[in-house]
Amino acid sequence: MSMTMPSATAAPAKGAELVKDTTTQAFAKDVLDESRRQPVLVDFWAPWCGPCRTLSPIIEKAVKAANGAVRLVKMNIDDHPSIAGQLGIQSIPAVIAFANGQPVDGFVGALPESQVKAFIERVTGPAAATDAALLVEEGNRLLAENDAAGAAEHFAAALAADPVSLPALTGLASCHLAAGNFDAARQTLAAVPPAAANDPAVAAIRAKIDLAAETAKLTAALGDPAALERRIADNPADFDARFDLAMIENGRGNRQAAADQLLEIFRRNRSWQEEKARKQLVRFFEAWGPMDEATLSARRRLSSMLFS
Repeated sequence: MSMTMPSATAAPAKGAELVKDTTTQAFAKDVLDESRRQPVLVDFWAPWCGPCRTLSPIIEKAVKAANGAVRLVKMNIDDHPSIAGQLGIQSIPAVIAFANGQPVDGFVGALPESQVKAFIERVTGPAAATDAALLVEEGNRLLAENDAAGAAEHFAAALAADPVSLPALTGLASCHLAAGNFDAARQTLAAVPPAAANDPAVAAIRAKIDLAAETAKLTAALGDPAALERRIADNPADFDARFDLAMIENGRGNRQAAADQLLEIFRRNRSWQEEKARKQLVRFFEAWGPMDEATLSARRRLSSMLFS
């Protein structure tokens, strides 16, 4: 789910560099502090990454074309790996938008120029939307309200207007997934054009389906959720119970509740079982996708813990 930043109307700082490199030590100043004045995009890249070299000139051109509405900060993860690791970034190029000191949106992969421009418009302010895009937006809203049937109608209508709309296809697959119909979700993704088979949004839905199917098989072995909740009530530091409950909640589609349990483990004991809670959060982020509301919310909270 995208977010429109209220700071988009603020005037950019005079003389500020639109594109710059940063370090682990300068990250707070270059990204967190600056994002309180205007949106900042962080491009996580590495010299050996071919798609990074493809994306770099595209995103720099788009940022400069935005006339100061947004800034771009580049971080070489070979030289500065800790920030990317803490934010759960596993694939590059990865671009995360920050506003008001928190991550608010993002994407993974070398997107074409049109999609990069659309992403910047989404971060900095509203853009004109097609009928299909409006239908997808409403479908996403209904899906967020757990109205999978209503959302599916909107995604289907969007596909009637634009049969190759990736947001509509992934949205419809998400509706089937919410209903627990893994086969229908996979069949919907089969309609994705071959050229877009590796699109980050498509990959995220596939990961969601795989994780949900795996969790469904594991749920019986993880125990009774009510019993796990009682264990946690009796002992808030029962991290095994919290972790198992997180897996069950994710299997039920309660992403926020799943993230809550893992974040609470991380808050209480970051190093528990070699950072098992944070690593599972990263896996959830991959399955949920970088722009999913649960991912954005959990990443903001994780960021607050890491950088406070």
